[in-house]
Amino acid sequence: MSNEPSQENSVETALSRLGRNPSEQHGFINCPIYRGSTVLYNSVDDAFNRRGTYWYGTAGNPIVTNLQKAWTALTGGAGSFILSSGMQAIAYALLGTANSGDNILVADAVYLPTRELCDNFLVTKGITTTYYDPCITADELRELLCKKPNTTVLFMESPGSQTFEVQDVPTICAVAREFNVTTIIDNTWATPIFFGAHSKGCDISVEAGTKYVGGHSDMLLGLISANETWYPKLKRVMSLFQSVPGNEDCFLALRGLRTMYIRLKEAEKRALEIANFMKSRKEVLKVLHPAFPDCRGHEVWKRDFTGSSGVFSIVLLPKYTLEDVTRMIESYRLFAIGFSWGGFESLAVVFDCTKYRTATTFSPGGILIRFQIGLESVDDLKQDLGQGFDKLCQESMDP
Repeated sequence: MSNEPSQENSVETALSRLGRNPSEQHGFINCPIYRGSTVLYNSVDDAFNRRGTYWYGTAGNPIVTNLQKAWTALTGGAGSFILSSGMQAIAYALLGTANSGDNILVADAVYLPTRELCDNFLVTKGITTTYYDPCITADELRELLCKKPNTTVLFMESPGSQTFEVQDVPTICAVAREFNVTTIIDNTWATPIFFGAHSKGCDISVEAGTKYVGGHSDMLLGLISANETWYPKLKRVMSLFQSVPGNEDCFLALRGLRTMYIRLKEAEKRALEIANFMKSRKEVLKVLHPAFPDCRGHEVWKRDFTGSSGVFSIVLLPKYTLEDVTRMIESYRLFAIGFSWGGFESLAVVFDCTKYRTATTFSPGGILIRFQIGLESVDDLKQDLGQGFDKLCQESMDP
C-alpha cells in the first residue's frame, strides 16, 4: 500500500501521510531519529566522490529529508530547507538572495528581529534596507522601485505579526516581477494551510516552525520553501553554510504536522470568539484581527486567505496607562506573559510599535496588547479576561 497521498486528498489527509514511509522503516509508522556526524563508505572511490545520499552529517539524514519532502508538498514549492529557527530561515533567505550594493524593500510591519537583522547586520555587508507601507498600492510600489533602482529583494510579512495589516501579495509580486525583484514572505501566521504563498506569486516563503508546526512550545525550527527558479540557487548557498536543524526538533515537527490542521482550525474558532468578546468590551478601543472589517487589508484577507490563526491584538482606550495595563496582565490566571505563539497555552504581551516604524506613522491610540489564544476553555479564558478588565478599571479609578 502506497503511503503517498493522492492529489485529490484533502489537506487533513495529506498531513497524516506526508513525510513518512513505513516500508523503509521496518513497518514503523514514524521515521526514527538519526544521530550522527560521520557517514561510512564502502570504498575509497565512494568516499572520494562522495557517493551516497548523505556524505556527512551536515548533509542531512532521513528524518530531515522526510520533513523537507513533507514541507515541499504542503507549500507547493520546488524544494525546501530546514533550519534551526525561524530567524535563521529569514537570515539565510535574505543572505542567499541579496548581495553587497543591493537594496531590499521590507514591510514596515515586519517582525522586530527581522528589522534588527536588516538594520544591524545586513547593512554591515553593504545591503541597505528601505521600509514600505504594508498596504502599499501597485503604483506606489512602482514609484518606490524607480527611486531605488538597486532593489533586488522584497520581503513581506502578511499579516504583520503585531498590527496585522494584510498585504496584497499577488499585486506586490506582480509588480516586483516587472522590476526583476525577488519576493520573500514570512508566512508564519497563516501557514501554508491558510495561505498558499507560492500560488500567490512568492518566490520564497519562510516559516517559523517553532509556532504552529511544532504546536507545543517545546522546539525551535525554521523552514524555507522556494520555487523552481530559486530552489537550486538556495541549495548551493545552503550547502556552503552546512547549517543543520536538531534531529529531535525535526521529529517533533513531523509529529506536529499530523495535527496542525485540526489545531489551526481550533485556534481560528477560539480566537474569533475571544476577539469578538474583546470588541464588546468598553475598555477596548479597537481589535486588530484580519477577519474584522476595520482591520487594514481585510478585503485582501477575504480574497486570498482560507482562514485565520489564533493570534491578534487589541488597543485599549488611551486613558489606561502602562501601569494600569501591567496590573491587568499580571492578574491573569490563564494568560501567561510570553513571546511566540502557536502553542497550547494562551499568552499576552504588550508591544509599542511606534518606537521603530519608519515608513508609516503608526499611532494605535492606546496601549497595544497581542494575544495568542491557546486550547483552554473559551469560557474560562473569557472569565480570566473579564476579571482582568475589572482590575484595569478598578486600578484606573483609584486615587
